[in-house]
Amino acid sequence: MLEEVERWLRARSWSLADRPLHQILAAKRATGQSVSVVLPALDEEATVGDIVAAVRRDLMLQAPLVDELVVVDSGSTDRTAEVAAAAGARVVHRDEILPRIPAVPGKGEVLWRSLLATRGDIVCFVDADLREFSSDFVTGIVGPLLTDADVHLVKAMYDRPLTVSGASAPGPAGAGQGGRVTELMARPLLNMHWPQLAGFVQPLGGEYAARRSLLEQLPFPVGYGVELGMLVDALHLVGLNALAQVDVGVRKHRHQDGQALGRMAAAIYRTAQLRLARGHLIRPSLTQFERGEDGFEPRTYSVDTEERPPMVEIAEYARRKVA
Repeated sequence: MLEEVERWLRARSWSLADRPLHQILAAKRATGQSVSVVLPALDEEATVGDIVAAVRRDLMLQAPLVDELVVVDSGSTDRTAEVAAAAGARVVHRDEILPRIPAVPGKGEVLWRSLLATRGDIVCFVDADLREFSSDFVTGIVGPLLTDADVHLVKAMYDRPLTVSGASAPGPAGAGQGGRVTELMARPLLNMHWPQLAGFVQPLGGEYAARRSLLEQLPFPVGYGVELGMLVDALHLVGLNALAQVDVGVRKHRHQDGQALGRMAAAIYRTAQLRLARGHLIRPSLTQFERGEDGFEPRTYSVDTEERPPMVEIAEYARRKVA
């Protein structure tokens, strides 16, 4: 298995420099494929505008790579929608997409619904909390899909500096330790149960692109387990050689506190568990503790277990494809 991973790393791990923008644009013209960029957003007014502005300026106005730029707002209470629209994105509220199915909270829910709100042959997802964003993130992960017909899904890989109070943590430990749930939960799970995927540097990263023809066949965990679930399901559906990753440099974003990371880890574990067992198990919960006036007080949270079916099974999506 190690030899297989090493072969995959040599064949399917690239850097930004491997595909300059002019080559990607030429491939887009030759293949006639369209590209949609989707930003799932919840209370990201501080960062979403800069990301939208960069993509629109660099990859829509200056270079015709991106055909539509959509922010899916999942219930923000701040000015996320207003800021995104002012920067040039089409803003769609999560609840307006497929309204006959009541929406549930979660990132995966937003990504799943975005397939019905976009039309691109290639769909590129970008988290809305990135700071110091570069449009190279988009060109990096879209490029292989336009230039190589055998590639179906591309993840971004990057350094993730751990920031504390807005500044990078000191010393070498802070340089690449932003992916705490990745190292403590996702990577061990993948190495133990799906060792073919052990070569992915950022398996939980929110920046990736895929062919619509693949995404529409995948079930979507509604919560934080969506990235791991998508990677595992894509492996079984199209095979390891159809998956790839591109080094885009450094990713800076807002970091969660320890308890939020615990809830994320529980959802990711549950996503893996479902794929290992596919059984009818009870809905799990996670109890954490916070110190109150009378000592430690329990706080219990439900763990995301619901999944949305492949989009091709949704009647509204099927009718749109026929039309």
